[in-house]
Amino acid sequence: MSRYIPKSIVCLREGYTRQRILGDLVAGITVGIIALPLAMAFGIASIPPHAAVSGGVALSPPAMGLYTAVVAGFLISALGGSRVQIGGPTGAFIVIVYGVAAKYGYAGLAVATLMAGVIVILMGLFRFGAMIKFIPYPVVTGFTTGIAVIIFTSQIKDFFGLKMESVPAEFVHKLQELAAHAPTWDARAAAIGALSLVVIIALRRFAPRVPGYIVAVIVASLVTLALGWDIDTIGSRFGSIPRTLPTPRLPRIEWGMIQELIPAATTIAILAAIESLLSAVVADGMLGTRHKADCELVAQGVANIGSVLFGGIPATGAIARTAANIKSGGRTPLAGMIHAVTLLGCMLLLAPLATRVPLASLAAVLMMVAWNMSEIDHFRYLLRAPHSDILVLLTTFGLTVFTDLTIAVGVGMVLASMLFMKRMADVSNISALRAEFENGQDDFESLGESKDPNALSRRQVPEGVEVYEINGPFFFGVADRLKDTLSRIEAPPKVFILRMRRVPAMDATGLHALREFHRKCQRQGTTLLLAGVHAQPLFVFMQMGFDKEIGRENMFENIDSALNRARKILGLPALERPADAVPEVARERQAIGEDASI
Repeated sequence: MSRYIPKSIVCLREGYTRQRILGDLVAGITVGIIALPLAMAFGIASIPPHAAVSGGVALSPPAMGLYTAVVAGFLISALGGSRVQIGGPTGAFIVIVYGVAAKYGYAGLAVATLMAGVIVILMGLFRFGAMIKFIPYPVVTGFTTGIAVIIFTSQIKDFFGLKMESVPAEFVHKLQELAAHAPTWDARAAAIGALSLVVIIALRRFAPRVPGYIVAVIVASLVTLALGWDIDTIGSRFGSIPRTLPTPRLPRIEWGMIQELIPAATTIAILAAIESLLSAVVADGMLGTRHKADCELVAQGVANIGSVLFGGIPATGAIARTAANIKSGGRTPLAGMIHAVTLLGCMLLLAPLATRVPLASLAAVLMMVAWNMSEIDHFRYLLRAPHSDILVLLTTFGLTVFTDLTIAVGVGMVLASMLFMKRMADVSNISALRAEFENGQDDFESLGESKDPNALSRRQVPEGVEVYEINGPFFFGVADRLKDTLSRIEAPPKVFILRMRRVPAMDATGLHALREFHRKCQRQGTTLLLAGVHAQPLFVFMQMGFDKEIGRENMFENIDSALNRARKILGLPALERPADAVPEVARERQAIGEDASI
């Protein structure tokens, strides 16, 4: 159970020094200040105005972003498996959260987030932490860049102060509506948005340690007040921001809604798991530490449940804020908890001032977030990858932008899996060894057999014996190749040896093809022998009864034993195994407890 002990407990056992506490304090306050405008911006971008209602009570989207950063941020740091992870609302969720809230209201979003929290907890308990890392990079890049495009275009309305009620969710319709309302733009809002962008970019270039987002928001607010410009602010659109956390309560849960929200909840859970673990990996790379993936997933699930109880939205680990935490001196989960407390203090003290923040400035903040998310350099780099990876990248990107993130992730994963299976099938092959060695020395050397002490060219193969070898995993992508092997042989041999020393794994479809091949050999009067059977294929044979069907006397650890068995069938004397021969299969076979004759 040590894998589920939070890093906060581990660090507490290690002991805190005055220097470590001071570093975490400074880092926590710094990241809390950085997170303040981001939390409000993510809340505004995630909840459509008509969905900001629960039980007939109007909700404040910027406050919901803050609730999430406070509650989920504290729980992720306190219970997580990373020393420096900073959690809260992130840009990756905006698209899926907006879509769910627009269709089902905040009540539906709350249920979906609860379900996602439970799913992520189960992923951690069932040790899915390592499996998340196998999601192909083109899929992650495709939907991340797609999300960035959607976030960027959704902020054009507030950045330019366009006079339109809402921004449509569908991408093409959104562009059409933005173009139709372009003449209504407000030069004052655009100026504030442009000023905010300039401040953020300039500080990032010349003073990277200064929290550019909060400085940009403060400067934009002061300029707006000084010039007396009447443009949209948080207060004018959403009213006041509560100065305390709400009373925790469960949302109303209905079975019908649960069924409808399963796809959305699954997508939220996958995004939370992917981004949190990616953030933890980045942190490990910066610090040289090692996170507990399964513990981190459990913490993420608990944090999302806690966020909903306090009226928040989905949360996960935030890569940019985690990196800022490390650069500011944070070294333990205490920094993340201080970051959450800092945000809570800002709510208590600065809520009235926050209502004066121009929406154009927050739109500029989100545009910069979108630009950072887009990873345009990585996207361009992948366009030089193999065609199959480009197909996965562009498919995931296109589906994210033009359809739905749930569809994009699902289709991207299925397409990537199918292409991976094709690649595995391409590198796995079945070859006739004897025929290839008869073609000459060039073929012999090209197969890499010239220095192999177990090479077939060093053995005497009797007439009436055919030896074929499978190279690579033997699964359903390769099975069809075996079915036609005997048909390519002019006269069925007396003995057919299938060499499997390079087959590390086999699945049920591969075994089915092998069983069909064995039956075909029996019909043609050919004895099938298997040589070099590794532990995993042997375990599959025994589990599914194939070892009894083919006969254990016809399965061998090496080619020499198989050839002697063939000589016995042909009535020929056995030969000694060459002195320089080496074992062909891993010793793990002994763990299965097979008979010594195999």
